[in-house]
Amino acid sequence: MSKQTKARIIEAAEYLFALQGYGQTSMREITARADVNLASVNYHFGSKKNLIQAVLKRYFDVMMPQIDEALAKLVPSVGRKGVDQVLQNLKGPLLNLNAVQPDGTEMFVQLLGKGYTESQGHLRRFIMGSYGETVQTILAMLRTALPAIPADELFWRLHFAIGSFVFSMASSQALKDIAKADYQQDIDIADVIEHLFPFVAQGISGDGYQNEG
Repeated sequence: MSKQTKARIIEAAEYLFALQGYGQTSMREITARADVNLASVNYHFGSKKNLIQAVLKRYFDVMMPQIDEALAKLVPSVGRKGVDQVLQNLKGPLLNLNAVQPDGTEMFVQLLGKGYTESQGHLRRFIMGSYGETVQTILAMLRTALPAIPADELFWRLHFAIGSFVFSMASSQALKDIAKADYQQDIDIADVIEHLFPFVAQGISGDGYQNEG
């Protein structure tokens, strides 16, 4: 029963966080949706921050080991091709989040996007503390692909790339509806990623871009 209660709390919190955001969701709303009392939430998680982390953990625990495996033997080329190689190795683990639950990939990115836009600083500490080695591997491979790019410039490119990725993925349902209505195309989340990754890769690699600063 304890495991079932914990699962209900996580599922209720996940739904509300994705719908309303972390800051706008109250513990009262979570307990009402999960049909539990506040003492149960405190017993299992201790705080709202811990609950937020627990919601994301079940996705990261699936995705990050798969990313480690995918990148283990990759030696990226220099330039745009190398950035493409790194991103292509992230695609499978990201799409495999649909195994966590139906539409898991979209749900994960919505949750990640809420943390990104609401400046949930504890999430960055949680991610780096729990999955920092994987994050550093990804960054190291991008630096290998772009050896001439200064660290601060790469930071800005990644920041903007993540922003475009999160926005596009969080609004993927709207994109699917527009593709259907305007272009008679039936697309799924994999198609959205297929269109998005080349754009993100170009932004990171800086093809055709020069900083005049």
